[in-house]
Amino acid sequence: MTSSTSIDINLARREMVILGTQYAGEMKKGLFGVMHYLMPKRQILSLHSGCNMGKEGDVALFFGLSGTGKTTLSTDHNRYLIGDDEHCWSDHGVSNIEGGCYAKCIDLAREKEPDIWNAIKFGTVLENVVFEEHAREVDYTDKSVTENTRAAYPIEYIPNAKIPCVGPHPKNVILLACDAFGVLPPVSKLNLAQTMYHFISGYTALVAGTEDGIKEPTATFSACFGAAFIMLHPTKYAAMLAEKMQKHGATGWLVNTGWSGGSYGSGSRIKLAYTRKIIDAIHSGALLKAEYKKTEVFGLEIPTALEGVPSEILDPVNTWPDKKAHKDTLLKLGGLFRKNFEVFTNYKIGSDSNLTEEILAAGPNF
Repeated sequence: MTSSTSIDINLARREMVILGTQYAGEMKKGLFGVMHYLMPKRQILSLHSGCNMGKEGDVALFFGLSGTGKTTLSTDHNRYLIGDDEHCWSDHGVSNIEGGCYAKCIDLAREKEPDIWNAIKFGTVLENVVFEEHAREVDYTDKSVTENTRAAYPIEYIPNAKIPCVGPHPKNVILLACDAFGVLPPVSKLNLAQTMYHFISGYTALVAGTEDGIKEPTATFSACFGAAFIMLHPTKYAAMLAEKMQKHGATGWLVNTGWSGGSYGSGSRIKLAYTRKIIDAIHSGALLKAEYKKTEVFGLEIPTALEGVPSEILDPVNTWPDKKAHKDTLLKLGGLFRKNFEVFTNYKIGSDSNLTEEILAAGPNF
């Protein structure tokens, strides 16, 4: 073995053995892996996504890797929370796999995340946190054990949770990316092939450490926004997603919660208030009525105006002072997407394999 930790699943015997760790995430994600195997066999799609529902019954799915805002954006006071992480989409609609939430609680503050703060009460399990033994007061800023401190609590502890955690078919499928290169638009409307391309890619960018004072963003790709958990080939889940979106008339969106006006270090992170306005406009249907134009390289449809969001930030090129640097960075990111996608090009999807060509054509073009 290469590690002191081992998580082993025997699907035939329905057994999971966890060795060398006491982290509840292993149980949670181990079972999620099992669902990724069992559910597609029943024509049910398993999803690594957040999910919420509006007062009118409109459901949205939120996909995104760590740090993209999946938990923050799916927890919305004006909407019911179906779940923040693991779901199934069947012929009857969506359902949450878990009976609760597993929230990060590093630097947790009542002002910033009141719902999570209030959910930490008797019955909640806290993990890796440091507390004062006599007063039993937790110091959420203490990361001496690990930065990955967690709170696991029943979903009923969230005031606007939808109980039972089920909902009708989604209207919107939102793919979140924190683009530290600063070239993806704050919001793009995707066609079906583009949705599949970006779903299979599962992109976000991490901000790397310092080298001679220069910080370089690093692109990360995780197929289906959950490569560690999927059991079948990523194209299997993507084809199921496309089929369900087509059947139920769902719209795909790519939302960048990362940088604008330059890459990390020169630009600035898109304000959460603007991202919330974008998400609200997706939920309300207002964004479907907007006027659109196409971007270079990625060929994304972007709105020309959106209430509550400055028009100039909607097209990233406007916010970059150095237009050549913007173009170079855009081509660089396009190249990284292409390189990552090379491993998927041999898989034929669709009855006549045309779908593979369509998905490829939906990627960066230069």
